[in-house]
Amino acid sequence: MAYDKNKIYEQAKEQIKKNNLFFIEDIVAFLPCGRSWFYDNFKDGSDEMDTIKEMLDENKVKTKSSIRAKLWKSNKASELLALYRLIATTEEHQKLNQSYVDHSTKGESLNKRPIIIFNDNEDNSE
Repeated sequence: MAYDKNKIYEQAKEQIKKNNLFFIEDIVAFLPCGRSWFYDNFKDGSDEMDTIKEMLDENKVKTKSSIRAKLWKSNKASELLALYRLIATTEEHQKLNQSYVDHSTKGESLNKRPIIIFNDNEDNSE
């Protein structure tokens, strides 16, 4: 079946706005075309795909801001703690999460010693 690329593009933008979509897969679910047709016609790096991605990112930012605002206004300790964890520094996060384990070298280089293998079966009397 032949689809009108411009019509599908306009429908995609409309569905992003109307349904507060976050992912390209979600857009395709609202369109009359299949996923492979969509990706074939809206290649990564094209102006259309860039616009679609920008719209999805805007929805993500607005939604995250809204969630953080609701957490900020909350009187529930668990919600306030969730917000604090989102905005905490690394040091604060370590203090909040008592099972936190730092697996880094804290900027220090690893001093690897060479591995020396001795073979007792060789004659080393030379």
